[in-house]
Amino acid sequence: MIKAVNENCFLITLSDHIDLSLTVTIAHLVKQINANFPTNTLLDITPSYNTILVQFNLLNITPLVAETLLINLCEESNQTRTLQGKLIELPVYYHDSVGWDLHKVATEKQLSIEYVIHCHTDKTYQVCAIGFAPGFAFLAELDDKICQPRHQSPRAFVPAGSVAIADKQTAVYPSDSPGGWHIIGNCPVMLFDINNHPISPFEIGDRVKFKAITHQQFIELGGKVIDEK
Repeated sequence: MIKAVNENCFLITLSDHIDLSLTVTIAHLVKQINANFPTNTLLDITPSYNTILVQFNLLNITPLVAETLLINLCEESNQTRTLQGKLIELPVYYHDSVGWDLHKVATEKQLSIEYVIHCHTDKTYQVCAIGFAPGFAFLAELDDKICQPRHQSPRAFVPAGSVAIADKQTAVYPSDSPGGWHIIGNCPVMLFDINNHPISPFEIGDRVKFKAITHQQFIELGGKVIDEK
């Protein structure tokens, strides 16, 4: 369904609920929109779990032409559901020196720390949305056995690389920022660099797999232990 939000913005809704099978379709559709809209007609594209918000320049394209393009591209995108995004493997040091909530998660779930780590590394996640901060990829779905709600009071500071969980999602904080997710480890790989192209390795539809590493490997890869503030 395509609905006008205002005079220069359409919202594409592909489902009325979160559906992980849509992530590759959404990723493909975003690429097709970028590729097929005429030059200087697009202002912004914001994909999410089941929607895409498309903002266009009224000076260079009419709403009717924009809507017609989107309708045609949506029809074509239905053929992409069998595709898979690229696989990204990320090293993570799981330890309470960097995973400030690791012990808390294990205690509240009545699990060993080793089993929490196993649950987190055993799954392959999908990039379902990108937002909150540049390069912040929402990954789903987390194993039910380690799902945790967000902190009632967010931290004012979360270090870059912090691997965190909230509800049925997991993510890596790409830069220092406030945050309310439960931190269980740290990834020493830089995931957002404005001087790189692309600035982030993540695209919607990509798959992400975490691999536990030792403290020595963490330091060798550039990781740093930062005390909680």
